[in-house]
Amino acid sequence: MQPFLTAHATHPQASLALALAAAQIEAQRAARSTPFEPTLGLIYFSDRYADQAEGLLADLQLRWPGVAWAGSAGIGVIAGGVEYFGDPALVLMLCDVPAAQFSVFNGRKPLQATPGARAFSALVHADPSTPDLAELIAELSARTESSYLFGGVASARSGAARSPHIADGVFDGGLSGIAFSAHVSLISRVTQGSQPVGPTRHITACERNLVLQLDGQPALQVLLDDLSLSLDRPQQALAGLRQTLVGLTDGNASALARGGNFGTDTRVRHIIGIDPGRQAVAIADVAEVGQQLAFCHRDVEAARRDLRRICTEIRDQVEAEADERAVVSASHRAAGAPAAPATTPATTPAASRIAGAIYVSCSGRGGPHFGGPSAEAQIVQHALGDVPLIGFFAAGEIARHHLYGYTGVLTVFVGA
Repeated sequence: MQPFLTAHATHPQASLALALAAAQIEAQRAARSTPFEPTLGLIYFSDRYADQAEGLLADLQLRWPGVAWAGSAGIGVIAGGVEYFGDPALVLMLCDVPAAQFSVFNGRKPLQATPGARAFSALVHADPSTPDLAELIAELSARTESSYLFGGVASARSGAARSPHIADGVFDGGLSGIAFSAHVSLISRVTQGSQPVGPTRHITACERNLVLQLDGQPALQVLLDDLSLSLDRPQQALAGLRQTLVGLTDGNASALARGGNFGTDTRVRHIIGIDPGRQAVAIADVAEVGQQLAFCHRDVEAARRDLRRICTEIRDQVEAEADERAVVSASHRAAGAPAAPATTPATTPAASRIAGAIYVSCSGRGGPHFGGPSAEAQIVQHALGDVPLIGFFAAGEIARHHLYGYTGVLTVFVGA
């Protein structure tokens, strides 16, 4: 695969924003010394364009016949080191992934789990109003060979009429996206933005979203102790509780990673209420006995460090895989096989091997949370290098078989 083509534009009218972005794409395409024939296109667009989604897709299909399209509405979109948060804007990425190595799925064309012909991984978008969304994501994950999904849930301003997603059609409700074969080399990482404020405990009693006991102790009292709060001072207690979330981890998974941050299996959820009579804490998820739980706060510096960490891990893995291929190539040459092309030396920097990147971040992380406009996108672009990058701010982030919150999911396509 060649480096993908990307473009972005802002304009009150979706059709004019697309025309501006399309001109950028075609200028880049004309400048290529090697012909670039796109097969797959991705579009993330402002929720302000939600009612124009059908027209956008029709225009895309007219401009680039034969290209499969996927994408989503978002309260904000990302292109390179630029964030359009709350502005009417769209971002495009055109890819030359071989057509035999991906397929579109949607409500009319479900992802199949046929033995011997299973998808290896999948980019997924979803409508936030879809019932039992977390369960549907887990079920979809089980239909892939690697069980690895990446993507996000469409987002919109409060009161917006719809949050559509695109997969060769415009859809309200359900899931859609692109399934990839094992021949498409992807590397993906999850970054968390919350810091534990107390130890990790096990849920020992619960009723649906109500956590009754942690390690055999009343959950509300544990929460108050961790935060050094008391209900005798209700205003102070309420202020502290409003800033507190919970990190949920399955009982057999690692809750913490390096530096005391949450691990990739931890899902951050809101505290939605307390029940002093039952000494219980209500959370925005269904609790299960045996799960691990830690109370936490959002932490800007921890989020910045963890975002840089995943970018470094991805770069290191790309370079390590390039070195492995170089060793194999050298051994083949020693055995009399043809030499590898001179354009792919072992010392190729990671950025030159990344064909493109998709970054999906929580709508609660963007903008001021990282210190200023476009700060989060700039961290990713600087840490990865000059690679084609697009993304959006989601109402929930999808990675592996989980639906996350307050996280970022970064996925890169690795070229040959």
